[in-house]
Amino acid sequence: MNKELIHSLTSDFEAHSQHTESGIEFWLARDLQHLLGYTEWRNFSEVINKAKTACEVSDHSISDHFVDVNKMVKLGSGSTREVDDIMLTRYACYLLAQNGDSKKAPIAFAQTYFAMQTRKAELIEQHLLETERVQAREKLKQTEKELSETIHQLTGGGQNFALIRSKGDHALYGRSTQAMKEKWNVPEKKPLSDFAPTIILKAKDFATEITIHNARAKEMQTEGQISQEHVTNNQAVRDTLIDRGITPENLIPEEDAAKVKRRLDSTVKKSLKKPDSLDQ
Repeated sequence: MNKELIHSLTSDFEAHSQHTESGIEFWLARDLQHLLGYTEWRNFSEVINKAKTACEVSDHSISDHFVDVNKMVKLGSGSTREVDDIMLTRYACYLLAQNGDSKKAPIAFAQTYFAMQTRKAELIEQHLLETERVQAREKLKQTEKELSETIHQLTGGGQNFALIRSKGDHALYGRSTQAMKEKWNVPEKKPLSDFAPTIILKAKDFATEITIHNARAKEMQTEGQISQEHVTNNQAVRDTLIDRGITPENLIPEEDAAKVKRRLDSTVKKSLKKPDSLDQ
C-alpha cells in the first residue's frame, strides 16, 4: 500500500468520524460501507452481523457499540427518503474491519487504523487513571503532613503521629499495617499507601481530614483523644465501603505509586522535548 493511498484513506476515515453530545466518537455504517469498498448494503449487513457476534463473544454489549438510527438520504430525483443506519463506536468499526476481506486495501487499512485508534484510547485511559491515583497519593501525603503538624500543635509533640496513623490503618483495614504489608507483599521500607488503590487513598484522606477538623474544633490535647477520633473516622469510612460492597483488605494492590509517578513525569518530559528539525 503506497504512501499516497494511506494518506488518502486516513483523511477519508477521519473526515467521516463524528461525536455525540457527550463526546463519544462514532462512524455511521452507511458511510463506512463506502469507505470499506462495499457497494451493496446487503453485503455489508452480513459483515455487520458478524461483527456483532464477535462483540458479544468478547463480552461487550452490542447495544453499547452498535446503535440503530435513521437518517434522510437524497434520491436521484432530488427527493429524500428515510433509511436505516447504525452508529458505530471505534471498537465496532474495528470488529467490522476484522470481519471484512483483508485483500481489499481499504479494509486492510481499516484493520490497522482502528486497532491503533483503540489502543491509543486505552493508553489515554490508563494514563488518566494513573494520574488520578498519583494525585490521590500526593494529596494523602499532604493531609497526613497536616495531621502531624496538628498533633504537634495540640499535644506539644509530633512523635505520636505514626502511632495514630497506625491505629487508623487498623480500623480501616481490620488488621495491622504490618499485616496488610505482608498481604500485599509491600517491601518493608515502603509505605503501605504507595500500593493502595485510588479509592482507598481517597478514603484514608477523607478520614484524615475529618480527624484534623475535629481535633482542632474540639481542642483535643492528648494522643488518646486524637487516636480515638482517627479510629472512629476510619471505622466509619470502612463501614461505608463495606456497605457498598468494597472490603479494603480484599482489594488487589496497585503498582508502587512512587514508580508510577516517575514514569508519568518521564512521559511528560519526553513530550515536551523539542522535536528534531527537518533542516538538520
